Amino acid sequence: MANFFSSRDSCPAVKNILLLDSEGKRVVVKYYSDEWPTNSAKLAFEKSLFTKTLKSNARVEAEITMFDDNIVIYKFVQDLHFYVTGGDEDNELILASVLQGFFDAVALLLRNTVDKREALENLDLIYLCLDEIVDQGMILETDTSVIAGKVAIQSLDAGAPLSEQTISQALATAREHLARTLLK
Repeated sequence: MANFFSSRDSCPAVKNILLLDSEGKRVVVKYYSDEWPTNSAKLAFEKSLFTKTLKSNARVEAEITMFDDNIVIYKFVQDLHFYVTGGDEDNELILASVLQGFFDAVALLLRNTVDKREALENLDLIYLCLDEIVDQGMILETDTSVIAGKVAIQSLDAGAPLSEQTISQALATAREHLARTLLK
């Protein structure tokens, strides 16, 4: 059992996180795997995945599918499609927690206005979210309030136009979300 976590291969990993619009075009994408070596291969994967999942009803809860020997967890909100891809041996529940953490952190930082326009205006925050959640494919964090808090602090340090009140509002909203989640 001591060798179980000794290699990177035994830990769940994320191959990519995609945020596409309602036409399947990129909003935010981050690849952590060499499985798609060229930009055209990545675009082809995104288009095929979007086409396969388009008719799904993943608006209420996340859906799961096998696609090109990968597990894909996805969720649609407004005109945005959130995807997390892992290997066929990875744990679906862990990948689902990555997707939920990403979605909830984005919703928190965008003050529950999760749509393409708002996402494009806040790309920096969304990329910071991704950096807090996954590093080189390794899952670092899935707790929404931790992710949003770190992103808000990094944004403030970088000189982004966030006030102290915005951070406290974000953390208050995170506490509310956590309380609602626990009460379900």
